[in-house]
Amino acid sequence: MRQVFEVLRLAYDQGLSQRAVARALGLAQSTVNDYLRRFRGSGLAWPIPSELDAAAVEARLYVDLEPPTGERPAPDWAAIHAELKQKGVTLQLLWIEYKQREPTGYQYTQFCQRYADWTATIEPVLRQVYIAGEKGFVDYAGLTMPVVDPTTGDTRDAQIFVGALGASHLIYAEATWTQALPDWIGSHVRMLEYVGGVPALIVPDNLKAGVTSPCCYEPVVHPTYQDFATHYGTAILPARVRHPRDKAKVETAVQIVEREILAPLRHDVFHALADLQYAIRHACDRLNERPFQKLAGSRRSVFEATERAALRPLPPTRYELAEWKSAKVNIDYHISVDGHLYSVPYRLVSQQVTVRLTATMLEVLHQGARVAAHARSLHKGQYSTEPTHRPKAHQRHLEWTPSRLIAWGTGIGPATGAVIEGLLERYTHPEQSYRACLGLLSLKKRYDAIRLEAACVRAREAGTCSYRSVKSILATALDTIPLDPVAPSTRLPATHAHVRGAAYYDHDTTVVDAPLTLALTEAPC
Repeated sequence: MRQVFEVLRLAYDQGLSQRAVARALGLAQSTVNDYLRRFRGSGLAWPIPSELDAAAVEARLYVDLEPPTGERPAPDWAAIHAELKQKGVTLQLLWIEYKQREPTGYQYTQFCQRYADWTATIEPVLRQVYIAGEKGFVDYAGLTMPVVDPTTGDTRDAQIFVGALGASHLIYAEATWTQALPDWIGSHVRMLEYVGGVPALIVPDNLKAGVTSPCCYEPVVHPTYQDFATHYGTAILPARVRHPRDKAKVETAVQIVEREILAPLRHDVFHALADLQYAIRHACDRLNERPFQKLAGSRRSVFEATERAALRPLPPTRYELAEWKSAKVNIDYHISVDGHLYSVPYRLVSQQVTVRLTATMLEVLHQGARVAAHARSLHKGQYSTEPTHRPKAHQRHLEWTPSRLIAWGTGIGPATGAVIEGLLERYTHPEQSYRACLGLLSLKKRYDAIRLEAACVRAREAGTCSYRSVKSILATALDTIPLDPVAPSTRLPATHAHVRGAAYYDHDTTVVDAPLTLALTEAPC
């Protein structure tokens, strides 16, 4: 009341305008107007008689200026509550529409107050207002479900993934073996397919599979999780650490799933994850179809009426789980991924690139742009080379040509040059042998040129001209052992006493083998 008295004093004693009074007291002009209007309607005179205390003045001011002849028409609060879930719809807009239908209805202040009173009577899970299609919330339940192996009798606990849409509170639940990244992403994909659309934002907890670095201001989302979001045209907005109210929808959904889906299934025995999935899916459908207690319809009907159309459409293809790695482009403009070598444009030599791996494809990205793509191969030690990645002519900073490598090897010794030449001839594209050649030449840093040349001589003698062979010879010091001398070969004469000759096989000629006959004659009996 002190503020009311001050308004009256400035208006009547000082003669200030309503705008000046509002500016002096820091009030809205509409508030000043309301105080003065109520004072004029109360029948009181200024100055107020001293026998009236503040309570008596307040009782005179705050009465209905125009007593209603009947009860004012009340809005359909459930419909108001549903309308607020639409984008751009506010309480002020709904009040204007209400007053157009009911000119004698509540004023804006009473309209807002009575709506707040009504929302306090409904279930807490529907108390907060969410825009249709704006947010989806995801988390794992605290409870797990046992799955019994029918062969061994061993029990394995399945994790329960839970998702909920903000506006309709449509609930999705499923069982997975783990909370690891593949299961985490797979559950998201199946949830979006279940609701038939994509919300603008997905709000997860700070699970390690989704958020690599939780932070209140700049959380770091896992690259695969971010890739999933990009594929579906949504965004990831992790909840703050230790702020469950940021994802109150899914917290409530987890509680509902634990009480109304998992608890009734506690006596059932499941022998396969698929059986558990089937039971949870049917229980989830029943839960979404069940009517609300204090609102019209069900989660499913509210979703169909208000949220389905607001969701973004699913992309034409399902997301394929991708793994992300980093790699450095080697001098032969190839990168090594899981032991297989993939080519990239030669201008990226010595650059760091990002690799996106799926079950069938490998993509190479540099500074966010894709620079190469290959079919994924699991053959270690082999090459996938795109001809367009090879340089037409090596630039100054990329002068590793076959002739230069052979010249380097020959500078150490003829055997070393011969081994390098053999390595270059082993592959269709000489560039594919650059690694082995450079590795061979690098052995000179650990061992001197004399030993490297000796090792190459021994490798050539053994017929094992490879980097591994030469390195093994040096490591075991076989190069310090002299090679075994080769015995001189003796050429036999063209004719010999024991050589029968061609005439022996001529049936028309009798050949007497005198030495053999003599030997048989003189042999003892």
